[in-house]
Amino acid sequence: MYRFILMLFIGSALFLNSCGKKTDIATEGASKMGFIDKNTIEKTIGDLVKKYGDANKERIEKGLSQTAMLWTEKDGSKNDFAEYCLNNFIDDPARLELVFSRLQDKFHSLFGHFNKMQLDLYLPLHLDLGEILDVDQTMAGYNPAAHFTEDLFSNKVAFYILLNFPIYNLAEKDELSANWSRLDWAYSKITSMFLARPPAELLQKSNEVRTAADTYISEYNIMAGYLTDSTGESYFSKDKKLISHWNLRDELKSQYAAPDGLYKQKMIYQVMQRIISQDIPQDVINSDKYTWDPFKNIVYEDGKQIEAKAEPNTRYQHLLNCFKAEHSLDPYYPVFPTYIERKFNDEMQMPVEQVEDLFIKLISSPTSKKVAELISKRLGRQLEPFDIWYDGFKARSSISEEELNKITLSKYPDEKAFAADMPNILQKLGFSPEKAKFIASKVEVQASRGAGHAWGAGMKEMQSYLRTRLAGKGMDYKGYNIACHEFGHNVEQTINIQDLDHFLLSGVPNTAFTEAWAFVFQKRDLELLGMKENNPDKEFLLALDNYWSCFEIMGVSLVDINVWRWLYDNPKANAEQLKEAVITIAKDIWNKYYSDIFGIKDSPILAIYSHMIDYPLYLSAYPIGHLIEFQIEQYIQGKNLGTEMQRMITQGWITPNAWMKGAVGEVVSVDPIINATNKALEHIK
Repeated sequence: MYRFILMLFIGSALFLNSCGKKTDIATEGASKMGFIDKNTIEKTIGDLVKKYGDANKERIEKGLSQTAMLWTEKDGSKNDFAEYCLNNFIDDPARLELVFSRLQDKFHSLFGHFNKMQLDLYLPLHLDLGEILDVDQTMAGYNPAAHFTEDLFSNKVAFYILLNFPIYNLAEKDELSANWSRLDWAYSKITSMFLARPPAELLQKSNEVRTAADTYISEYNIMAGYLTDSTGESYFSKDKKLISHWNLRDELKSQYAAPDGLYKQKMIYQVMQRIISQDIPQDVINSDKYTWDPFKNIVYEDGKQIEAKAEPNTRYQHLLNCFKAEHSLDPYYPVFPTYIERKFNDEMQMPVEQVEDLFIKLISSPTSKKVAELISKRLGRQLEPFDIWYDGFKARSSISEEELNKITLSKYPDEKAFAADMPNILQKLGFSPEKAKFIASKVEVQASRGAGHAWGAGMKEMQSYLRTRLAGKGMDYKGYNIACHEFGHNVEQTINIQDLDHFLLSGVPNTAFTEAWAFVFQKRDLELLGMKENNPDKEFLLALDNYWSCFEIMGVSLVDINVWRWLYDNPKANAEQLKEAVITIAKDIWNKYYSDIFGIKDSPILAIYSHMIDYPLYLSAYPIGHLIEFQIEQYIQGKNLGTEMQRMITQGWITPNAWMKGAVGEVVSVDPIINATNKALEHIK
């Protein structure tokens, strides 16, 4: 998982209202803020046009409106506003480019060092350095960048940028981009940091809340070897430690290859339901002191049943805390006044309605039922709700987890062994020896306390970090598979920070694009171990696997979106009410799109994902990433992956539509995967 720790880029220069019409961001924002009146704006525009001529009129109008949008009484009087604009507007294009270059260099240093400080503060939480102390938690909750926006408005650098560089909404960017230079794109990015003025103390509080939720999730382990049933038997090895939800899901997937796997899958599914409903006993979380029967929800100590208290809605309290922190910021975002709008219209550059339409089109397609029928036939049984994670279209499903563990534990006894092999991995993927060595030199591998993540560099001089789980004797298959995924992120991050023409364009249109590259790497995990798949049906199976992954995670994402809508409709709800709402929403989505296919109603399984708790509204990046990955994979067939990856990534932070057209010649769509899956169904019986 790719985690954005620093909330540096407060807003983006993109807005598309729910009706899909163009909206003037500055006018919209200024009308909500209201300190600088229309007459002052118009008079100052007239004075500037008189000073610099009609050729600059459009830029002057934009700049004045943008500056007025966030100018408040504490910044000066209306006369001060007019004087500031008259003295600081830049009419010379050469000087404007010079100013941009100087600012970009300074932001490179600021953001890079903010990133390094936050990285250091998080170390005890992200790496297993022993007990997490209270002071570790407190320091990790401190955001060094919290005062960045406030400070740059106070010294008026933010106003200088808003006055001289244009803001364009999403529709305008997609319309104008065909004729834009790279500098035009970079100009559009610099204003994206200054579309709001949230108080530093609220940003700090938001970071503290997210850090607490992240720590809660990172420490949420189930000791599988201590799960039992009425027989008293243990079904998993004593040392098996499964973090929720990632390892629980992956363990469930691995059991498709096991002779007794179905019963173990049902046991894990029962654990998941207990977590969702919060009747999981508090004492069995991250503890091997007790044995637990998740079917009857009975806890044993030394073979004797004991009374155990349920987890007290801690899961939902963390989610509620995240909502309250974001909701407190809403009044300070004149253009994106809800977290939902900030996440989709701003950060993802895809309106939530567009995202939902994509998801619903795929999961409600007749193709979904056809794939489910094929899975049921291959399993020889009626589908269970946990079969949303069916893993049988992958080559590794025919190889036991034990066999894979032997291979990866031998090859990678520690994180250093994986790091040493990274240049070789990159060369196998088509990178030149020189480029492979350089990229690998910029990535440091570390053993993760949690499920694993990739932390990108904030400046060219920094490393990026690959964190994955290590078993006691080295990197087991789960850890290796995670490492491949995170390495995809790291390679994208490294190319983006090292090879782009403008630092401010480093990055991707949204997180789905970096997830796509992580999926590209992850799906080649066995190939990178030298286990080539010679199945003539390989491409058909890949299409089916990608489709089923989308089918699962799109439903999860719809739950995530609708939970946040419910929170905005019920801002005074408590954790118990939120829990009931999440379960109801998960069941409703299940019943609407999944129950007919599985033949089972009211499953809450779509609410298990931990991202909902510590990274709310991040989940949509995964299914969109799957769609992007599929389109990339289709395009690069017969081409060099390394070369194409570098070409596509160096487009940087532009709109999703522009990036996809430049990369593969078409926008993000579910049609390619639906069509390919229907074709696969004709061949795979």
